[in-house]
Amino acid sequence: MLEKKTYNGIQSVFSVTSKGLNNTGILLLITVVIAMVWANSPWQEIYRSLMRTDISFAVGSFKIAEPLLLWINDGLMALFFLQVGLELKREILGGKLSTPQNAILPIGAAIGGMVVPALIYFLLNSTGEASQGWGVPMATDIAFSLGVLALFGKRLPIALRVFLVTLAVVDDLGAVMVIALFYTSGISTMDLFHGLLFFGVLIIGNYIGIRKTWFYALIGIGGVWLAFFFSGVHPTIAGILTAVAIPGRVKINEGTFLKRLRNLQARFIKIKPVQGRLISDEQLEILEDIKTTSSEAETPLQKLEKSLSPIVNFMVLPLFALANAGIHLHGEVGQVLLSPVSLGIGAGLVFGKFLGIVFFTRLFVALKLAKLPDAINWNQIYGVAFLGGIGFTMSLFINELAFKSEEFIYAAKVSILFSSLIAGVIGSIILINNLKKPQKL
Repeated sequence: MLEKKTYNGIQSVFSVTSKGLNNTGILLLITVVIAMVWANSPWQEIYRSLMRTDISFAVGSFKIAEPLLLWINDGLMALFFLQVGLELKREILGGKLSTPQNAILPIGAAIGGMVVPALIYFLLNSTGEASQGWGVPMATDIAFSLGVLALFGKRLPIALRVFLVTLAVVDDLGAVMVIALFYTSGISTMDLFHGLLFFGVLIIGNYIGIRKTWFYALIGIGGVWLAFFFSGVHPTIAGILTAVAIPGRVKINEGTFLKRLRNLQARFIKIKPVQGRLISDEQLEILEDIKTTSSEAETPLQKLEKSLSPIVNFMVLPLFALANAGIHLHGEVGQVLLSPVSLGIGAGLVFGKFLGIVFFTRLFVALKLAKLPDAINWNQIYGVAFLGGIGFTMSLFINELAFKSEEFIYAAKVSILFSSLIAGVIGSIILINNLKKPQKL
């Protein structure tokens, strides 16, 4: 009975998650089309000027002035990485990554899906600045890939969605580690020390029981992010560190929560209601106690993740897409796609992701390190492996860090868009051929 309840609970959560990601995927697609049309229209100069527009913040003698593009990529995307960090921590504490038997298969698949594309790219681009792009085809766009999967609704097993979600979350963590270790240069030791000091303040706050999200937001943005911004370490790492420090435990357990609610309910019922539409001061006080009790039964981690989700999905990611997908197509696009950088990224995303995910999944199953869930067949794994090749958001993000040459950045962007589209279409066709009748809840 408990297993059935747990499974139904997971399915309900994934139904809501998939719906949100589906909407995000559609919005991202619309934003990409708008950016591409705008960047290739007679108003393309307005687009370029807008992205180059300086935006400044000043407090006394302290001032930061950076182009809009940088504020989006280094500032707003820190919120995306904060959400990724919160999701990862939640999964480790009590989700799909909390038990080795559930986590090992998608983790192995994610590792394969990162290593093989990077090797394929490096084989085609082993020297010069072009070699720096090996991290670009490693990434999976969680919103787009899960959005595509969500289009199939209940006709695909819930276990397949769990597999892809876990794979994508681990992939995001891998991308963060790659950014931190390989795409950071010119580090200011003192600023980095200040950032770690503020991170320590967040950890102490967690330890002594501070549960107010404004505390973590203030120290995380005004301290950790700002220090990392000036340190040379990419400031989006501050989002992950802040997520690590946010409490992931409740203040009161379920039993205490229900007992308090029953007592408050009994007190509320005994109070004689006042005339008119207003409530009495006693009733208002009880309602405030109910709010406090409910807040203590929540984890700040899940509360913040839920609050961030619409901001990230419907503002941050679309703005990132608008700012980075506006590629002005020029020259011979066919020749651009045949350049070593484009071929490396294309081969990595379309073939490398597929080979890495499938090979490591089969290897782990063959070695009996993990078991393929009963509801999933290998053809569905093949389809999901291709969806893992939708690199879009994270690939574009790493692309901006990997290259300084406009020629390489342009070639990489074109390849990312075309390759992600090809991988998505192939994966969708495979999954369409393996659809089942809609599952009943």
